[in-house]
Amino acid sequence: MNNQNPILNTDSYKLGHYLQYPEGTRAISSYVTTRGHSYKPEVMFFGLQMFLKDYLSQAVTMADIDEAEEFATLHGQPFDRAGWLHVLNAHGGHLPLRIEALPEGVAIRRGVPVMQVVNTDPKLAWLTSYMETALLRAVWYPSTVVTLSWRLRQKIRPFLERTSDHADQLMAAMVSDFGARSTTSLEQAALGGVAHLVHFHMSDSLPAIRQARRCYGALMAGRSVPASEHTTMTAWGQSRETDAYSNMIDRFGRFGAYSVVSDSYDLHNAVSEIWGKTLQTKVRAAGATLIVRPDSGDPIDTPVQVVAQLAYAYGTRLNGKGFKVLDDAVRVIQSDGVTLQDIQMILGRLEGMGFAAENITFGVGSTLLQKLSRDTLSFTMLASALQDEAGSWHDIGRRPANPRERPLTAGRQAVVRDGSDILAIPLSELGQRENLLKPVWQEGRILKDWGFEEVRQNAAAAMQP
Repeated sequence: MNNQNPILNTDSYKLGHYLQYPEGTRAISSYVTTRGHSYKPEVMFFGLQMFLKDYLSQAVTMADIDEAEEFATLHGQPFDRAGWLHVLNAHGGHLPLRIEALPEGVAIRRGVPVMQVVNTDPKLAWLTSYMETALLRAVWYPSTVVTLSWRLRQKIRPFLERTSDHADQLMAAMVSDFGARSTTSLEQAALGGVAHLVHFHMSDSLPAIRQARRCYGALMAGRSVPASEHTTMTAWGQSRETDAYSNMIDRFGRFGAYSVVSDSYDLHNAVSEIWGKTLQTKVRAAGATLIVRPDSGDPIDTPVQVVAQLAYAYGTRLNGKGFKVLDDAVRVIQSDGVTLQDIQMILGRLEGMGFAAENITFGVGSTLLQKLSRDTLSFTMLASALQDEAGSWHDIGRRPANPRERPLTAGRQAVVRDGSDILAIPLSELGQRENLLKPVWQEGRILKDWGFEEVRQNAAAAMQP
């Protein structure tokens, strides 16, 4: 997914920063965090490893240096050819950086550093902040998506716990990633889709599933079911709508579950008459679960009505919580631009009607992967310490113009556990305590390779009361 020049993976103005540091500067230490303050964990860290493997592992070449120098000259910026030649000749093209990071999947409060970066070659003190653009972008997007996906779990879980017998087993299948087409690029679909898979095990995003395999060693991080689209249904024509649905049963009954979009002409006729009467015996005989997808109409009322119609046609059973569960032959999925608020309202309405949350699942797209920005969680990267020629570290940092703005902490940082909490402290005060900011990368080498199940376990710990 990468054919870029690593030298040019930055902002234009960074090209001239090598001329701006005080003489004798040996190192700059920076950290990535989220602005603001919270009294409980509300940010989840994820995704750095993808950048390390896909981008930072790419060594700088002479061709990269020549191209970058030409770009800088034509662009009106200076260029540190001597510095980049030093990277090439002294370090084999690998950037002399040390990166420390929290465990991927861990949940923290705002203001806690998730990553700390420092240059390891005193001749290249400018390199730390030069990488700010790429490093910040590498972290903020997947971390924001995994946090929003975590919030989905937090909001859905109470409904499952109140109305279903096996909330833990059901949770992972409640939300599927339908957002590959909603993103701006293949890479965004992969990065955001992997973040979704930390919390949910259903996805129709092949780029995301492949990314989880490439970067986290997941053999198969997400499952899917055969499903129709409007094209494959309307190709039969309205007069043969029943034949189109019958074909779905014939072709996919052996897969255990299959999804059929049912609103091409008249949704309620399709549910009550075709699925509910004409094909009911065939649906039951197939031994698989038909998942009816409404896909249009009122985003709250329509899926609730479809659950009620299927309950009338196929019957229900009462679970251990006293709520109605549709016959195993049928379920519903709602995915037409569904939002977190929609999901809560649908589940709340179903609960009020005596239906368990497990009767319906959801597909999400742009709401999770596209309707967000770096400001959603206020991610930032701060240069916080400078090492002078004598090897001494000095705190650096700006003073906010607004006295009510809480300044970010200066100095080199450590992150420690304090009971059930995770706190940031000055590195000088670490003592014998374990620093959760662990080295994950140094000078071209990955020092910690997270497996996807490890990440999921870290994320699951954040769901514990």
